[in-house]
Amino acid sequence: MKLLRLLFIFLSLPLFAQQGGMWIPSLLEGMNETEMTNLGMKMTAKDIYDVNKASLKDAVPHFNGGCTSEVISNQGLLLTNHHCGYSQIQSHSTLEHDYLQNGFWAMNLKDELPNPGVTATFIVKIEDVTTQVMSGVSEAMPEADKQKKIEENIANIVQTSPKEAWQENRVRTFYEGNQYMLFVVETFKDIRLVGAPPSSIGKFGSDTDNWIWPRHTGDFSLFRIYADKNNRPAEYSEDNVPYTPKHFLPISLDGVAENDFTLVFGYPGTTDEYLPSVAIEQVINTINPARIAIRDAALAIQDKYMRADPQIKIQYASKYARIANYWKKWQGETLGLTKSNAVGIKKQQESQLTSQINKKGKQQEYGQLLPQFETYYKEIEPYALAREYFLETVIRNVELLRTAYQAYQLKQVYENRGAQSFNDRRNNMVDRLEGEYKNYSKQVDKEVFEALIALYAEGVPQQFLPASFKTMNAQQLTENVYKNSAFVDYVSLKNLLEGDAETVIAKLDNDPGFQIVKEMADAYFEKVAPKYEQLELNISGLERDYMKALLELSPKDARIFPNANSTLRVTYGKVAGYSPADAIYFEPVTHLEGVMQKYVPGDYEFDVPQKLIDLYRTKDYGPYGENGKMAINFIGTNHTTGGNSGSPAIDAEGNLIGLNFDRVWEGTMSDYYYDPALSRNIMVDVRYVLFIIDKYAGAKNLINELKLVHPKKEKGKSKKKK
Repeated sequence: MKLLRLLFIFLSLPLFAQQGGMWIPSLLEGMNETEMTNLGMKMTAKDIYDVNKASLKDAVPHFNGGCTSEVISNQGLLLTNHHCGYSQIQSHSTLEHDYLQNGFWAMNLKDELPNPGVTATFIVKIEDVTTQVMSGVSEAMPEADKQKKIEENIANIVQTSPKEAWQENRVRTFYEGNQYMLFVVETFKDIRLVGAPPSSIGKFGSDTDNWIWPRHTGDFSLFRIYADKNNRPAEYSEDNVPYTPKHFLPISLDGVAENDFTLVFGYPGTTDEYLPSVAIEQVINTINPARIAIRDAALAIQDKYMRADPQIKIQYASKYARIANYWKKWQGETLGLTKSNAVGIKKQQESQLTSQINKKGKQQEYGQLLPQFETYYKEIEPYALAREYFLETVIRNVELLRTAYQAYQLKQVYENRGAQSFNDRRNNMVDRLEGEYKNYSKQVDKEVFEALIALYAEGVPQQFLPASFKTMNAQQLTENVYKNSAFVDYVSLKNLLEGDAETVIAKLDNDPGFQIVKEMADAYFEKVAPKYEQLELNISGLERDYMKALLELSPKDARIFPNANSTLRVTYGKVAGYSPADAIYFEPVTHLEGVMQKYVPGDYEFDVPQKLIDLYRTKDYGPYGENGKMAINFIGTNHTTGGNSGSPAIDAEGNLIGLNFDRVWEGTMSDYYYDPALSRNIMVDVRYVLFIIDKYAGAKNLINELKLVHPKKEKGKSKKKK
């Protein structure tokens, strides 16, 4: 297809321009391989991705559907971020055995802890199936009909494409529906916790330092993949054995220096690099301010209680971290988009595209794209704002409302599918909620509820509010709900959900917590969701055509990569510092000295374990230090996003040198616009990981599993011999 050929015809660009992009690993041969070689890579594209032979892809599984991980031993030892394993570490923690506070280390296989539901998914192969997916789809079809036909074709491909019995077929879209790829995957379901540093190391700096450089965080944890005796995926069993991987990553002890090549391999979640300027303006001026204000209120309340009560701190640690992560990210995103003049740059690009449309005589095909974007985004704005308020208040930040919303959905299941489906859903809900209520505080949630309900009544466009909200007294409503609702306690909620469907629904309808959610949800689904979804469908169709125009009409040297969609990607760049403001330059590597400079005894974000202080004072760094210093974190120009947490940072020869875990604050806008001057990803130096495992934890059993190498030193020896 002419369109697909256009995707990969590019010329060389200046150095920084070569370092943005999230590329499909099966399509690296050609332009990408040349660029990586020019940046210093010594591997080939086949070393990174090969269907027939072991390659880097075989050592990089998707961790639990949200993060990335890497296999680092021939016994299935898995490395990922501390924050990726945080909920598992928390689930095994009690006041008596607080692994969040003190860390956890398995000194043998028997000590490793199972984690029901946690998965590690490997890519077996990737195949282009665009022609099959688009079969029977014509330009003249209405957008809804196009999508229906595409979905039918995808379902057929998933069903009929060859795979082994334990594997799965998945089809994902790229370039906004202009390309489709089939992924054959295999998912391992017995993943056990092996090691985690205390939060004072793995989460050092916590929310204050989140998205900030310079950083000093040992953000790592260790798991192990177990398989059946045939080395295939299996549910947890005591009979399972450590997985033998097709490939695992050797670990370099040589460290990094400015301008070293870095390759980050992983599963970036979602980006929107090709949104029009009008959409970016909406993010900056409308959507992000609403999101930030809601989470400001929720986090301030949770933080107050967590600082005062150790039990609440354990209960809310994972929830607080999850909420705070994107709260701070959205702030940095807005700052970066504004600072880099992303809207202005996109307007210039749109002007250039318009000129190309006119020059090529494509007005009939593409001439109305940008005016239609203006119309649709103006129309969708109030609906998008109301949607964000509903999601942030009901689904994400008030636990009583989220649970009551699940009951609201349960009622809909009965009305649409009958009693059997109701009973199945209800039983699963009751079982699941028992664990969730162990980490619930009525006192905390009550205060969050009152603050966010008041914001909801003030911030949602009036035409979308439930009638009662227009005269609502937030304090009185809160007192009534938290005094009389069964949703404030697991036992009372379990009793509320007992009985046949008619009985349960009658009880729900009389519960004040359910009543408030029903009012909010009814108003949302009647007044907001239908129009939002219609406009979003229209915008999606425009985005597909806009992407097609960009691919067809952009200069041949334009590097147009597909948006992230949680599929395996390669991003490459170099170790590099940056200048966020006038007269400020940040070096690319931080050291243990910085931990001691930030140290605040007893502070939950900046406390330091005494043993780490002792190791610092004696400079007992073993083979992991360099010139009397212990490196901790470094930054590079790799283009990453959420989902790249835990991604391996790989050197020019294919060895592990670090572990991706964050981005710099100003660079978080790279989800919409990658600016080479500001976009930096943050990685843990793998030598710090080894130092903590070995010298701090004394887990030499884990060190002995690893393959440690010195590629720079070996290269130096080779040169001397010549």
